[in-house]
Amino acid sequence: MAGRRTGSFGYQQTEGLSGAEYLASIYGTEKDKVNCSFYFKIGACRHGDKCSRTHHRPTFSPTVLLQNFYHNPIVDVRQADAFDKVGKKNDEEQAYFDEFYEEVFTELERKYGEIDEMNVCENIGEHMIGNVYVKFIREEDAEKAVKDLENRWFNGQPIYAELSPVTDFRESRCRQHEVTTCYKGGFCNFMHLKAISPELGEKLFGRRGRYADEAGHYPSAKRDRRRD
Repeated sequence: MAGRRTGSFGYQQTEGLSGAEYLASIYGTEKDKVNCSFYFKIGACRHGDKCSRTHHRPTFSPTVLLQNFYHNPIVDVRQADAFDKVGKKNDEEQAYFDEFYEEVFTELERKYGEIDEMNVCENIGEHMIGNVYVKFIREEDAEKAVKDLENRWFNGQPIYAELSPVTDFRESRCRQHEVTTCYKGGFCNFMHLKAISPELGEKLFGRRGRYADEAGHYPSAKRDRRRD
């Protein structure tokens, strides 16, 4: 094909770019045959350690992943009706979720530092179920949180915390789920995020001049603020 050449990893390289420049341009995308695009975008991959592509675990990041941290009292993945219940509006579960969200948000912010955004997955795939992503304003606060949370328990369960490569959740969220309906439902590999109630959103984010988007989430107020 004119204008392209094959690189040493089997990539189709664009003329005019060096090998390093081309690899940098496709890093973490579906064109990248070496690095896992799902781990880069989601911070989790259904193949786990058996994935044929590389999972680059960050040594610093503003985002902390709390694995399988939120337990939905309405959805039991062991039951056959779990798929149908995911994402359905339920006043009892919403109240439970709001209480959970406020407790975790305020406690983490009090102990470790200002939070930019906090997102909770309602996916039911094993690698994503109950995942909570906490993006701090400062990377130092995220690092401090991971070190401390690894020694703590919550609701009778040990906390599994790690730094996540995800900093822009717009690339992680399932657009079908937020605009219409995702045919993959709870087993989608993109984030289906739970929305807090407008009342709780106003309480936590309103004083910061933050407003919910069309899907009811409160996206980052800043673009990837790194270490000072």
